[in-house]
Amino acid sequence: MKSTKRFFLFLGLLAAVLAFAGSASAAEFKKMTIRAATANPEGSLHVEAIEKFKSIVERDSGGAITVQTFYGGSMGDEQANVKQLRNAEINIAVLACGNLTPFAPSAGVFYLPYLFPSLADAEKLFGDEQFMDTVAEKVIKESRTRPLAWLIGGYRVITNAKKPVRNLADLQGLKIRVPPVELQLAAFRAWGVEPHPLAWSETFNGLQQGVIDGQENPHAINRDQKFWEVQKYISNVRYLLWVGPILASESWFRKLEPQAQELIARAAREAALHEWQWSAQQEALALQACLDKGMVINDLEDEPAWMEAARSIWPQYYDKVGGKDFVDQALRIMAQ
Repeated sequence: MKSTKRFFLFLGLLAAVLAFAGSASAAEFKKMTIRAATANPEGSLHVEAIEKFKSIVERDSGGAITVQTFYGGSMGDEQANVKQLRNAEINIAVLACGNLTPFAPSAGVFYLPYLFPSLADAEKLFGDEQFMDTVAEKVIKESRTRPLAWLIGGYRVITNAKKPVRNLADLQGLKIRVPPVELQLAAFRAWGVEPHPLAWSETFNGLQQGVIDGQENPHAINRDQKFWEVQKYISNVRYLLWVGPILASESWFRKLEPQAQELIARAAREAALHEWQWSAQQEALALQACLDKGMVINDLEDEPAWMEAARSIWPQYYDKVGGKDFVDQALRIMAQ
């Protein structure tokens, strides 16, 4: 907790410095409209980040640059947004890391199960400028999109309607909906269960009708989807931290004048700093809302066993995420 508090204090100080530093004067910016999209609705961390980005860009360009927003999937799902960035149909998108990995496999380094057993681990890695620059270079080369900053949400806890899951044995036999992301599916198989990659749009009905018993998502999504209507038990699993980029179209970004590039990159960094703090507050509020509606939460009795099993799949993905040396570098940074 002390580490997290210190980190958020650092974020606040850094944001103040960035704001003070400012950018080129409004007269130096050409008029431009940035098209920014997310498949997620108002109230989501995705929208919170875009709104902060929008306010900074429009303020610091003196209104010369405006940001046109598209929320709630009006421009398609997250993978459709990545394709639109590649074609410069939109300029900025915010999405989950898992939906970037089909286009940029190296981004999967952040989705290795149990890479971040604690938030302090994520703070160290995302704070390492050299490592993050290397990731950005890989993502640009693979996907023709540029990560300007990285957002963090809560851990993807497991919920279900049947029983408390306190250990691996309790998980057996439960039908858990898992996104169709290879690393997440592999983690559940490592725990001895076959995941159900049901479409997100069908998840609530699937839970309601008993087609599936449970699902895994951060507390804020569980709250926003009102999963307490169809779920009872929350298991505090820390296998996967929600991570997602503020992503730019690389072809569009490279055509911008240097002062516009600097402003947009800085606005994304400041928006990410804001979102990290906002998300931590929202996760606490969301968990309490779920508990107030009758859900109950428990920790795992044998989380080291979950971690060992999930990390056993890492060698299968080293080549896709940048190699074992790259993963080992991330681990060394977090161990410091």
